[in-house]
Amino acid sequence: MSAAVSAAHTFVYFVPETAEEAAALGVSERGPAYFAFRSAPLGAVPWQVTYAAFYNFSPRAVRTMTGVWDVAPPERWQEARFTAVGRALRRVGVPLSDEQVAKARALIDPVVAAADHSGKVLAAANAAVALPDDPLVALWQQLTVVREWRGDAHLVVLADNRLGPCDCTVLQTATGRLPTALARATRRWDDEEWAAATARLAARGWLTPDGTVTEAGTAARERIEAETDAHCAPLWAPVGDAGARRLAALLAPLDEAFRAAGTYGPRSR
Repeated sequence: MSAAVSAAHTFVYFVPETAEEAAALGVSERGPAYFAFRSAPLGAVPWQVTYAAFYNFSPRAVRTMTGVWDVAPPERWQEARFTAVGRALRRVGVPLSDEQVAKARALIDPVVAAADHSGKVLAAANAAVALPDDPLVALWQQLTVVREWRGDAHLVVLADNRLGPCDCTVLQTATGRLPTALARATRRWDDEEWAAATARLAARGWLTPDGTVTEAGTAARERIEAETDAHCAPLWAPVGDAGARRLAALLAPLDEAFRAAGTYGPRSR
């Protein structure tokens, strides 16, 4: 379900419509726009609050959002995000009928309604956002709640495993889950911080001194994912395993449509 929900949600970070809507509000830089869109449900909080909720970004990365609420209030950023999502969904022609959207909502809505948001800051904030009138965009927003819920849970597991913000990013790249160049450009940890995190992970036996992942490091990363999945298992109790599988099948055309449109580049086709 993590994979299915993420695949149906993730296009928002890659489609041109997102950048266009941000530019229309007056922000053309990708970093500040990303933080504004994703943290808008939190309200007009200072960048330090967004930093606390996002975890694996460096303070210098999140600090770039300073001033975004002066450009437009969070409500307008949220509205613009919904507009971008709706435009992108229409552009790629997601082949979901009204009946299929309704079936997906019948499965995801009880999950969101019953979710315990204690300690789940971004999920709780997104659950409080009024759903848009467009049924497909409303479905996407419900998926956003669930995706952020798992993200919030993952941060708890990372902290419990004493894996700090830079350390988890370094391990993520070493295991091939995130391209190093992308991580360095977006998370903005500097050379000294990256080297210190590598040294800490090497001391735990998870990396070699040159940053190559070890068997122990791969096993640790898989264990952290398994612990996150276990944390999330109760989330799906309202629909059970069978309902979760039906929802995953219903969501598949969203990812397929964006991949067919070349949203993630040639390697995703």
